[in-house]
Amino acid sequence: MKLVIFGATGGSGRQIVAKALTLGHEIRVFARDPAKLNGSRQHFQVLPGDVLDASAVGQAIEGADAVISALGTPATTKNTVRSQGTQNILSAMEKTGVQRFICLSSMGIGDSRMMLPLHYKYLLVPLLLKQGFVEHELQETAVRQSRTQWTIVRPGELTDKAPRGIYRHGLPVLDKTIKARIARADVADFVLRQLDNDRYLQQAPWVSY
Repeated sequence: MKLVIFGATGGSGRQIVAKALTLGHEIRVFARDPAKLNGSRQHFQVLPGDVLDASAVGQAIEGADAVISALGTPATTKNTVRSQGTQNILSAMEKTGVQRFICLSSMGIGDSRMMLPLHYKYLLVPLLLKQGFVEHELQETAVRQSRTQWTIVRPGELTDKAPRGIYRHGLPVLDKTIKARIARADVADFVLRQLDNDRYLQQAPWVSY
């Protein structure tokens, strides 16, 4: 497939790019700072630009089969990159006729909040992650209101450990055996599996160990 990947310079985005290459997809990477990209860049097209620039986003998406967003900034940073950037992506998709959108969010957003460990729910989110969670909520609202064929992926706490290749996923449940933690490489695997799978179309599955 012809994929456009936003947020490719972040930890999760780099894993998505790497996995997509192994699967043979044709990739365009939209990045504000292409110098941060790892790996051999001759295997994908790099489009320098700012996701807050609606015109540049539109040009990047033209002709794609699907769009993947791994947009993000540090949780304590106050900006609208995730929410406004996602809105620009969605608007561009509507204008260009691109339908499939897979958006990386976080466990703990919306109806998955009950799945968070207690120290996240009552300590980390209210005190340290509040701004980031607000951005995620705005992002998810925009996605749900769009006319795209969307899937929102909500991973647990992300790690840089080696992938296990085996993980759990589903819709929000109260299950004390869920670890609320997962390697970015396994998240990338799950994200790319959604491209030709409609099980979670118009839904927001969690993914974790």
